[in-house]
Amino acid sequence: MQTDNRLFDDFVKLVNGAAGTLAGVGREAEAGARARAREWMGGMDFVSRDEFEAVKAMAVAARDEADALKARLDALEAKG
Repeated sequence: MQTDNRLFDDFVKLVNGAAGTLAGVGREAEAGARARAREWMGGMDFVSRDEFEAVKAMAVAARDEADALKARLDALEAKG
């Protein structure tokens, strides 16, 4: 009976080792895929979130200034 338990214990150790190895391979594959995606995207002409927000803020400021100038022009035209 003891040999059956030892055989079962060895089998469990083998399965646990295989599961650990597969998990490691999965993590390695994921890291490699992330690195390749980062390389691929790095070669493209994307802007960062900070750059996008800065341009967006400048566009809003320019639109506000244009609206103010239009209102001022309308007021001057109404007088003349």
